[in-house]
Amino acid sequence: MSARTLKLDDSLYQYILDVSLREHPILAELRDANSASRHGHMQVAPEQAQFMAMLVKLTSALRTLEIGVFTGYSTLSVALALPPVGRIIACDISKTFTDQARIYWQRARVAHKIDLRLGPALETLDDLLAKGENGTFDFAFIDADKVSYDNYYERCLHLLRPGGLIAIDNVLWGGSVASPSSGDDSESTVALRALNEKLHNDERIDLSLLPIGDGLTLARKR
Repeated sequence: MSARTLKLDDSLYQYILDVSLREHPILAELRDANSASRHGHMQVAPEQAQFMAMLVKLTSALRTLEIGVFTGYSTLSVALALPPVGRIIACDISKTFTDQARIYWQRARVAHKIDLRLGPALETLDDLLAKGENGTFDFAFIDADKVSYDNYYERCLHLLRPGGLIAIDNVLWGGSVASPSSGDDSESTVALRALNEKLHNDERIDLSLLPIGDGLTLARKR
C-alpha cells in the first residue's frame, strides 16, 4: 500500500503497457506513424487514450466533443468506444494533420461517427451554443492551445449535460506548473496554472487531476 502515486521508470511504464494496453491495430499503426514524425509528441499516450475510451463507455456517452485533433489518435480511440449511434464533433485548424486522421478513421470504419469542424474551435463551440445545444453533450476532451483552455472549458461546461465529463490534457505541463520559481512564465504555463487553481475552487464540478500522460484533469458537471 502506498500513500502517494508511484514514480514510473521506463521498465515499470512498459510493464503497464504490456499487461493492460489493448490497442486496436489501426490505433497502433497511427501511433507508429506519429512516433516517426517530428510532431509525435503531440499525440496522447496510448494508456491515456484507452482510459478515455473507458470513461466514454462508463458514462454511456453518445455525443462527444474534441478540441484539438492532431492526427486523430484520441478521436479514433473515442470513436471506437462509442456505440453505432454515437457521434463526435472534432475541432481543429490543421487540414494537413486532419487529412492524415481521416485516412485512419476510414480504415477503422468509424469515419461516419466523426464530424470534423475545421476552423477556430471557439467559433464552433459558440455556434453550437447559439443553436441551443446547451446540455446536450456527454463528454468533452480538451487538448489544443493552452492559452485558450479556460475559454474552451467554459463553453464545454455549458454544452455538457449534468453528469457529463470534461477531460483536459497537459495540465501538469511537464511539471512546470508546480515550479513558479523556475522562471517558466510562458503564456501556456501561466494559463495552465490559473486554470488548475480555478478548477480547484469551481463548485460547478466534481474534480480529479490524474498523473497520467502529461496530467489529465477530469471535471464532472454537477
